[in-house]
Parts: sequence; C-alpha cells; structure tokens
Amino acid sequence: MNYIGSKQRLSDFIVHHISQVVGDLSVCVLADLFTGTGIIARTFKSKVKSLITNDIEPYSFALLQHYIGNHEPIGRQDELLEMLNNVMPTEGLIFKYYCLGGGENRQYFSDENGKKIDAIRQTITDWQTKAYITQSEYHFLRASLLESADKIANTASVYGAFLKKLKRSAQQAIHLLPAQSEPTQARHMVYAEDSNALIKNITGDILYLDPPYNARQYGANYHLLNTLALYDDINPQGKTGLRENYYKSPYCQKQKALPALYELIKEAKFKYIFLSYNNEGILSHTQIREIFTAFGSYQVFTTPYLRFKADKDKNRVYKGTQTEEYLHCLVKD
Repeated sequence: MNYIGSKQRLSDFIVHHISQVVGDLSVCVLADLFTGTGIIARTFKSKVKSLITNDIEPYSFALLQHYIGNHEPIGRQDELLEMLNNVMPTEGLIFKYYCLGGGENRQYFSDENGKKIDAIRQTITDWQTKAYITQSEYHFLRASLLESADKIANTASVYGAFLKKLKRSAQQAIHLLPAQSEPTQARHMVYAEDSNALIKNITGDILYLDPPYNARQYGANYHLLNTLALYDDINPQGKTGLRENYYKSPYCQKQKALPALYELIKEAKFKYIFLSYNNEGILSHTQIREIFTAFGSYQVFTTPYLRFKADKDKNRVYKGTQTEEYLHCLVKD
C-alpha cells in the first residue's frame, strides 16, 4: 500500500540493529504500538516468541487482524475471492459518498469500482452475519479488499484529496487479490487502543515504537480506508468527505508529543525499547535522547533515507530529498 511513513525500505536496517542489541529473538515478546500496515511486525512475526501489535486507526486494525492475528493458513481463500470477484455491483456507501455518480462531487473511485467495492463489502458482512465464513476468513477478506481498493483509488497517495481526472490505475477494474499472511505456531495479540493507555496493561521484552513524525493526522489521510473497514453509518464532512471526530494523535501535535513520549517510556515494562524517527520530526534528536537517557542506557543508529514522493499524473513515485533516519535504542534500568 501507498503509506506515509512505511518502513518497507528500512526494515532490514531496523531488524539488523534490534537483533544486534537483543540477541536471541526467538525467546522474546515484541510489542509494536504504532503498527500501521504492519511491515515491521510482519517481518518479526516468525522471528520472535510472540507479537503484541496495536494501532488505533480502524483500517490498520483490520489489516493487522489478518496479517498478525491470523496465524494459520486460510483454506478457502481462492474459492471465496473468486465468488467476491464475480458479485454484481450495487450502489452503496462508497458509491454514494466517494464517486461522482453518487452526487457528492467526489471522485476517489470510478463509479464502476465504487459499486463493485460496495457489493464486495456488503457480501463480506452478509457472510459474516450468516456464519458462512469464519472470523479468520472475515479478517482475510476485509484485508484483501482494503489492499485491492487502495490500488485503484484515484488519489496521488493518501486520501486527503482526490484527483480531478481518473488516473490510469483508477480506470482499471478492481480485482481482489489475496492479502498474504505468514503462518506461525504462536498466537499473537492485536489491539486498537491509544498506545499511551495500552502500555500500562502489557509487558514484554522488546518495545518497538514508530509514532507519527509530523502534523499529518492518519485519521484524515486515510479516512476512506477507515470507512471501508468499518462500513458504518457516516456523515462525510467537507469537500474531501472526512469522517466526523476522527482520532487526533498527540504525537502529531507539537505541544503534546514530548510529554506523550515521556509518559510512554516511563510506563513501558520492557527491557529493550527502540524508536524510529527522523531528523525532520516534531521532536528533536536532543529531546528524544534526554528522555531515553533518563531511564537507562542509550545509543542511536542512523541511516540516510531517500524520501519518495507520489507522481499523481503517472501513478508512480520519484526520488525526493534525503533525510536521516534514526533508530533510538534504550536498555531500560
């Protein structure tokens, strides 16, 4: 998925240094409290004893329920996906509010794709209600729909705005592909809570933190995926169709980010704590170092990182400017 702050290209760097500091990961419980689309948690899924993952955004929680929560293979995935790919389109929530044909003057999807997404989402809910599918299959199908819908969305990258004309990928018909999940013997926990509240109720060995770096709220940038995950009764606001009262993270607010991080580290019942951040974030390197050194032994690992930006016209990405990515490390006293 196109995702702000994705650690896809940094996963080797992060895994290497965590492994180097901790040693044997197979005996460790690792918690990832800002899991997003789950890139880092999925990388560690087969390496650690068990995972605790968390993200308060509904779309992320939906993805994690499959990628992390589902630890056994989905036996009927091909059969179920084929049935959904052949459902008849219908005019539902997505078509009404997020397609031009719905009359709200928004074009996040083509009319045809909006109707198909509605039909697929309604069928998944109907199957769940009638117990035609298991809970694991429900999580698998919903994650598959989220990823497949994102591929044909008419946006430059995020859902803070839609494009005036349908780009090439948005003109393609949606086709559900399976959201792949790695089977493991261990069961893993998935939460959808405020991280600063959850930290008081969990324990483990390794805590990995990847909070928002800047003022861009995920609840605004991915509001449509939240709506698709929840498929609830909504009253979209403004030109972009934002959800009412979406969650606003303190880590995106300059006055709240520092005390929020301090409290999180103070409450953490983990020996090893790692924080991903960069040199352009709300919090400075000095502020983070001061918090970490107050609770134990501190070191930091760095790597240059080439920022990518979306090219809305050609549906690709191009190279942007270089930033410095930090992996702050605390061995807590």
